[in-house]
Amino acid sequence: MKDQDWELHVKLQELSSPIDAQGLNVAMILAAGHGKRIKSEKSKMLHMIWGVPTVTRVANAAREGLETANQIIVVGIKALDVAQALGAAPHRVFVLQSEQRGTGDAVRVGLQGLITEHFNGAIYVFPGDMGLLNSRAIRDLRHDFERNVCDMMVLTADYQGKPEENYYGRIIRVPQKDAQGKSAGGDYDKVIAIMEHRDILALKPDQPHRITYNNRVYEFSREQLLNIPEFNTGVYAFKFSLLAKYIETLQTNNAQGELYITDLIAIFNQHGLSVKASRASDYSTVMGFNNKSVLKEMEKIARDKAYDRLKDIITIDDKDDFFIADEVIEQIIGMDIARAPLDIVVGKGVHIGPHVSLNKGVVIKSRATLEGNIELGENVVIHENVFLSSYAHQKLVIGRNSAIFQGNIIKGNLIIGENCQIESGVNMTGSDEYPTRIGNNVLIKGTSYIFGTIIDDDVWVERSVLKYKYVERLVRKDGTVQPVRWVLPLPEGLDSLHSLEKK
Repeated sequence: MKDQDWELHVKLQELSSPIDAQGLNVAMILAAGHGKRIKSEKSKMLHMIWGVPTVTRVANAAREGLETANQIIVVGIKALDVAQALGAAPHRVFVLQSEQRGTGDAVRVGLQGLITEHFNGAIYVFPGDMGLLNSRAIRDLRHDFERNVCDMMVLTADYQGKPEENYYGRIIRVPQKDAQGKSAGGDYDKVIAIMEHRDILALKPDQPHRITYNNRVYEFSREQLLNIPEFNTGVYAFKFSLLAKYIETLQTNNAQGELYITDLIAIFNQHGLSVKASRASDYSTVMGFNNKSVLKEMEKIARDKAYDRLKDIITIDDKDDFFIADEVIEQIIGMDIARAPLDIVVGKGVHIGPHVSLNKGVVIKSRATLEGNIELGENVVIHENVFLSSYAHQKLVIGRNSAIFQGNIIKGNLIIGENCQIESGVNMTGSDEYPTRIGNNVLIKGTSYIFGTIIDDDVWVERSVLKYKYVERLVRKDGTVQPVRWVLPLPEGLDSLHSLEKK
């Protein structure tokens, strides 16, 4: 092992936790490829689908769908970036594929992460770029595999575009008749092979492709193979003992000179083992991507699904231009069940991150961004182009009936009370050492900067710079509260300023 590989191996070991051998299932996620066609310095696995890295989405779906924490993550190019993005978790093992030699090699390497003689369950294999995969699709596959008496199962789907644009591997099933014209009998429609698109293209148009199954030969023309709509999603279920036994028999006799996991279908069939297929009910859940255009299409599908879940609960001004994190979507649905109606409005281009807590009557206007631990009270209004943020360990709270006006930047460890009005041109920050606390019924207007400051109830602040200050509520003789205006720091560098007329 090269020194750099050894150092990487050590770091991956530090992030790893042993597989639970008593578990029934293990998910293996193939995340070693870079994806040259995506044309990015960033690993393909770390491109976002609806705010979450695609490999993280696959890992989360696998954990929920298989009902197990057991995961083997096969990493390769940008290995540490991918591993750190996923992070350490109980019963998650990272395994390094130093050289990318195909999916079969990736699975072979991945099995090294299952160092136990006691595991006798099932292995489920997933591509790391399948960012729309959900727990329901995985649960359906698991149930099919457990109900059917088979040794290997492949998840398939029907391609919904033009055949010439289908670059997936084709699922080849036994036709009605063999090459001699005799009926296939009970073998009809059984899965006998998966053939990669590039290998089909390498066939001669006038020469049939022959496959032997149960001592009978079946013929397929190049055109027939290209027009098969059923494709391989790259998701598989195996009995562990059989996968471990036959993975070593894979060979590189294909156009790419790689080890294909798909060749295990033919190998299993040759040894009298049972191979079956489970069809995905939703084509979009099994999409993967190799280029930016498909990634963008997947993002649109994710947005459409988010909109469909929320469209009859809250108002979203533009269904094609918004982001609400999954966690907030679940929060909104829960609020709808417990506290409907909500009267929440989300404007065009709004971004709401995963740790934002919404409330009834909240209005967030166009292009506002909320990212971090943010808690909004009832009837809070966030105007256009406002930016609210906090670090993970901080909290930003805005009390009920308060309004943050256009273009303001408010961030950090900060609490704004009830019935406050923060008009345009205000920048407010609170730090861990110096939190900012704004009382109830406070008005802040004009170009102002407030940092690490405490302001009492009912105070009016206008065009001021307040750093590390306590603003007291002082009542004048006429009963009104003393406003704070034009509090500015002393100027510096005045000796550098000269009148142009005297220069």
